[in-house]
Amino acid sequence: MTFEILSNYCLSHMGSIKEYPFDETTAVYKVGNKIFALIDEESRPPRINVKCDPFYARELREMYTSVIAGYHMNKKHWNTIICEGEVDDASIFEWIDDSYDLVFGSLSKKAQNQIYSS
Repeated sequence: MTFEILSNYCLSHMGSIKEYPFDETTAVYKVGNKIFALIDEESRPPRINVKCDPFYARELREMYTSVIAGYHMNKKHWNTIICEGEVDDASIFEWIDDSYDLVFGSLSKKAQNQIYSS
C-alpha cells in the first residue's frame, strides 16, 4: 500500500477534499468540512487515521498489531493503521469507507444534499 493509493482512494469518495491544515506533510481528507481520514505523507510504511465505531475500533486493535489507537486523535473513535502488510488492502479500503460513511452520516441533511447535487 502506498500513500498515492490511499490518497486516491480517499479522494474517490463523493464530496471529499484534501487539505493541509496542520503542516505540509499531514494530508487531511474531509467531507462536508469534517475529517474522515488523515495520512502522514512522510511515514514509511504509510499510516492512515480513520474514524471508527468505538467498539469495532477496540476489536480491530486486539486483532491486529498494526492497528493502534488514533495518533493525535480521540483514541475512542479513531484508529491508526500502519500499512505494512499485516492488514490486506481490501480491509483498509473498507475501513476508509466506514470512516467516510460515519462522517457523511453525521452531516446535516442540507449538507448531504449539497454534496449529492455537486
